Amino acid sequence: MATVELYGTVHHYTLYRPPDGASEGTLVFIHGWLLSDCYWHPLMRQLASRFTCLSYDLRGFGNSAPGRADYRLSAYAEDILTLIERLDLTRVWLVGHSLGGSIALWAAHLAPQRVRGVVCLNAGGGVYIRKAFEQFRGAGQQMVRYRHPLLAALPLLPTVFSRMMVRQPLGQRWGRQRLMDFIRANADAARGALLESTTRAEVHQLPQIVANLAQPALFVAGAQDTVMQPRYVRHLASFHRQFGQGNLLELDDCGHFAMLERTTAVAQTLSDFIKAHSGTHSSADVSRTEGLASLPSPYASTAIGA
Repeated sequence: MATVELYGTVHHYTLYRPPDGASEGTLVFIHGWLLSDCYWHPLMRQLASRFTCLSYDLRGFGNSAPGRADYRLSAYAEDILTLIERLDLTRVWLVGHSLGGSIALWAAHLAPQRVRGVVCLNAGGGVYIRKAFEQFRGAGQQMVRYRHPLLAALPLLPTVFSRMMVRQPLGQRWGRQRLMDFIRANADAARGALLESTTRAEVHQLPQIVANLAQPALFVAGAQDTVMQPRYVRHLASFHRQFGQGNLLELDDCGHFAMLERTTAVAQTLSDFIKAHSGTHSSADVSRTEGLASLPSPYASTAIGA
């Protein structure tokens, strides 16, 4: 992994380039809550012969330092846009998993001329159910509060983590990785990202962002995903202008980790999506974002974001 300093914070990232230098575009991968960039590596290896592939650890997760205490979706989107600029990457497509999907949508909204399109894996939402969200936020905070490094020494926990949220066990390697990422995530970042991304205002704003995207967007659901059920992925996808035109895909035999459970299928889906939409987004399309003038500024209030 390489490192770069963004806003005074060291970020770790992985960058693959096609060996012949002939890249068909740049794929930027954004991981989810309590995870790290390594879950993208199997997928990146399948795509790196044709595409420039970048993954990185979100601020406060994996090997990246926590840095500034701003855990809104818009702030994390600002981080990735700065990283893209710093690395001088062009023809950028964002691929986000779970929470990373929401960050990708925000980044596409903030930089319509730099981001060509978005793919959201196991990411949806837009429906705020007060009691359910209160329970989810409470359980998440308890998870963060009662973590302890000694959990890594418990022999059965990697097996437990390898089976959580997936259709079929991922294997001990990924169980150990998920356990390690769970333990080492910065407490403030883990709590902040959870709480900021699940406010009523943020949940209600995400569909508006999707509805006003100038860029193409694809939403990929796992048929057996119990964390982000397909109906919630479908709901968010329905706000995009291309809904009903192939912007929604449901993968069979897949839980919440599509990039690991169905790696080859996801790689083919990404390749097909980019091929189908290359050249469809131009600076003229940015006029579509004028409707966002009615939305609150992403930097106007700490009550909005994650």
